[in-house]
Amino acid sequence: MSTDNTMHGHGTPRAHVSHHFKTAEQEYQSGKEGIWLFMVTEILMFGAILVGYGIFHNIYPDMFSEGAKTLDWKMGFINTLVLIFSSFTMAISISFIQKNQTKNAAIALATTVLCGAIFMCIKYFEYSHKFHLGLYPGRYLDVAKVGAEHANLGMYFGFYYVMTGLHGLHVLIGMGLITWLLIRTIRGDFHSQYWIPVEGVGIFWHIVDLIWIFLFPLLYLVG
Repeated sequence: MSTDNTMHGHGTPRAHVSHHFKTAEQEYQSGKEGIWLFMVTEILMFGAILVGYGIFHNIYPDMFSEGAKTLDWKMGFINTLVLIFSSFTMAISISFIQKNQTKNAAIALATTVLCGAIFMCIKYFEYSHKFHLGLYPGRYLDVAKVGAEHANLGMYFGFYYVMTGLHGLHVLIGMGLITWLLIRTIRGDFHSQYWIPVEGVGIFWHIVDLIWIFLFPLLYLVG
C-alpha cells in the first residue's frame, strides 16, 4: 500500500506496493508494528512520570490531596468527555476512508481537530487561573500570594505542570498530524486500499486520550 492512487476496473482505487515490500499486507503490518513500537516509548515515558507521582503521593498524601482541591474537576471532566468524543471521530474517519466516503472522513477529521482545540483552550484557562493565583512548580510557593495553607504545594504543581504540559504538547502534535491527514484526505490520497497513515495517527491519538484518562483522576480527584 502506498500513496499511488492508480485506478482499475470501474474506478476502484488500487494500492501500489512500495518496492521494498513484497506484498501490500506486509507493508500494512510493518507500518502498524512501527507505530506501536513508537507508542511503547511514549507509554514508557509517561509511565516513569506516573511512577514518580505515585511514590511522592505515598510519601506526602496530605499535600497531594490539598493540591487536588485547588483544581477545577468540572473543567477536567469536560476535557475528558471532549477527548473521548475525539477518539470516536478519529475512529470513524478511518471507517469512512475504508468505505471511500471521503467527505464524511474529512468532516470526522476536522471534528477531531476541533475537539483538540477545545481541550487546549480549557487548559489555557486552567493554567491562566493557576498563574494568577501564584501556583507554580517548585519546592515552596510565595506565602504572601498563595497563603500559608498552599505554600507547600510546589511539588504537587511540579507534577501537575509536567504531566499536563507534556500531555498538552502531545495533543498539539496530534492536532498537527490530523490536520495533515485532513489535507491529504481532501486531496484524495486515502481510499479503501490505502489508509496506513490515518490508522497510525489514530493509534497515536487514542494513546494520548488514554493517558488523559489516567491523569484526570490522579490529579483532579485524588484524596
